[in-house]
Amino acid sequence: MVERYLEKKLESGGSRTTMEPVLEDFATFCNQEGVDHVADLESGDLREYGLRLKTKHTNDEIAGSTADTYFAYVRAFLSFCVRDEELDTNPAATERAEEFLPEDTPTRETQFWEPEQREQLLAYVDERVGMAREETISVPIERAYRDRTIVILLAELGLRGAELFRDANDEKRDGLLWGDINLERGRLEVYGKSRTREAVGLTKAAHDALSRLKRVQKPPIDEWPLFPTDHAASKYKAVENATGDRPETGTDIDTLLRDEEIAPPSITKEAGRQLMKQLTGEAGIEVENGEYLQPHGARRALGAELYEKGHSELAQKALRHNSIETTHDAYSDIQAEDVAKSIDEIRD
Repeated sequence: MVERYLEKKLESGGSRTTMEPVLEDFATFCNQEGVDHVADLESGDLREYGLRLKTKHTNDEIAGSTADTYFAYVRAFLSFCVRDEELDTNPAATERAEEFLPEDTPTRETQFWEPEQREQLLAYVDERVGMAREETISVPIERAYRDRTIVILLAELGLRGAELFRDANDEKRDGLLWGDINLERGRLEVYGKSRTREAVGLTKAAHDALSRLKRVQKPPIDEWPLFPTDHAASKYKAVENATGDRPETGTDIDTLLRDEEIAPPSITKEAGRQLMKQLTGEAGIEVENGEYLQPHGARRALGAELYEKGHSELAQKALRHNSIETTHDAYSDIQAEDVAKSIDEIRD
């Protein structure tokens, strides 16, 4: 059943590399517990599996969040078994089954943007665009719009850094591309934490920022990244990979990329973090312990804002925190746009 499930994941565009070792380990656990068939699984068995994950967490083998993720993978697999009529109900989808799961211990990574910090940063990136236009700072206009859009998408939509930027260690994560944006419908698609395509509705501010960036950037192809790298060597490498010839030193590499319709790489997650450090400092924003406004802090801030205003269900949808077994449903095309409209209405 594990193999059947993983094959189905591949057919739907998912990746088996993340889930496979976890589910194989779960199958081994079941064998050790004397459970040979999924139909024999009960909530007590999943309760014991949760206890096993807690023990690993206690022994510092895995983080609390990792334990929760592993359990979610198993719950998703068992939901598939229900749909395949191998189980009547999902034994992992009960409070009893989750009783022993460890809590994720907060760390300094749980930082979130305070409302005043958020407004100060948004005001600064707006001002920075104006200064770039007036040439009172040595920042190209396109880069100023790029950086402004990054901040707005983080603040408005709660996107993860891994959904915006390129991950050098994950070939599936190339960064957000213009082909992922649908301004007419008011939505974009990201390669989410679930390793599937997820729809995100655009708030008014996010839509405006993307529209302005597109007018300034004029992307020649859909594969063009929203946030191209400033690293010249990476641009030269992109041309070499596409044509087989390395451009001569001193070539106007940006013009060449556009003329040949060769997309440069997106900035990396690390470059995104460095940019946020730079902008936090330039904006004069004070953060505890000498830290900076981390990309994920915007996501937590959006969730906190919606929860505090009594919109817990909207927060769950806006952050795409549905249980992992339901992410493939993508909560319908219309719902993604409605979430963004609801956020706008609440903030208004």
